[in-house]
Amino acid sequence: MIDVAVVGLGAMGSMALWRLAARGVAAAGFDRFSPPHDRGSSHGESRIIRTACAEGAFYVPLIREAFALWRELEADSGTGLVTMTGALMIGRRDGGLVGGALASCAAHGLEHRVLDGDEAAERFPQHLLDAEDVALWEPQAGVLRPEACIAAALTRAEMLGAGVNRAAPVVAIEEDAARVVIRLAGGGAVEARRCVVATGSWTGRLVPELNAYLQVERQVLAWFALDAAVLFLPDRFPVFVRELSDGLLRYGVPTLDGRSIKLAVHHEGATADPDAIDREVSAGDLAPLEEFVTTRLRGVSTGPCAPLSACTPTLPMSTC
Repeated sequence: MIDVAVVGLGAMGSMALWRLAARGVAAAGFDRFSPPHDRGSSHGESRIIRTACAEGAFYVPLIREAFALWRELEADSGTGLVTMTGALMIGRRDGGLVGGALASCAAHGLEHRVLDGDEAAERFPQHLLDAEDVALWEPQAGVLRPEACIAAALTRAEMLGAGVNRAAPVVAIEEDAARVVIRLAGGGAVEARRCVVATGSWTGRLVPELNAYLQVERQVLAWFALDAAVLFLPDRFPVFVRELSDGLLRYGVPTLDGRSIKLAVHHEGATADPDAIDREVSAGDLAPLEEFVTTRLRGVSTGPCAPLSACTPTLPMSTC
């Protein structure tokens, strides 16, 4: 019997396995695919990390600790995982995005600056702000490379003695007072004292009592070609999240390939089956991003360039 089984080895599961192994816990991880892979929500070249979190000031201590752990993983693996760029939160000052980020700044004394339209246009001319918009800039933010992060964490976990089981689908998780049994496809089973479930889109199937509270959503990521890539390098184009006048959100990261930037819609995706997700990106999928490029950015071409991708984040559903 092992101490802890980790089911799902995407961003959350791979990091959990690494930290367990670093503490000397006898642990093993299981994934139905071969991580890092493109079947969940932990892929797509880049992810934003930001400290002035609009979703709640209670996230800030967690993010600060995460930065320290990312640097530890970089040092242990010899791999660059984080590129600091700073971040821009763009929208109405009293909107949920900028207002929430300002609340986090106030609660934790975060370095930041609020730029009005003229200041933002001078410093970050790539963005076209609406008349009522401001831009909150914070320096403690940047880009994570999710595939490299997962690979580094799993490699380190294995070096520290953890088991990493790829292409090992878990079909059931059973528990009693003394143990958890991890049932594998093909009839195998593993016993553990504890289990971490980090299966993202498949969580509701393995933990049926949670199914009513979770919703899998198809999200599209798209890369758009640049007229002058030098203006979109990480030292000149911070990661950004933008709240539009109707409350919808768009986000993007600087160029990492010297040719394109990644843009995406936050939520608004259709409910999806993770085993039957439509991986083809349609003109309808791209329409809100192309509209955003046309009306809110300078120096970005409206025709996307490869690659295009779809991912499946899992969202908690509120109940009334």
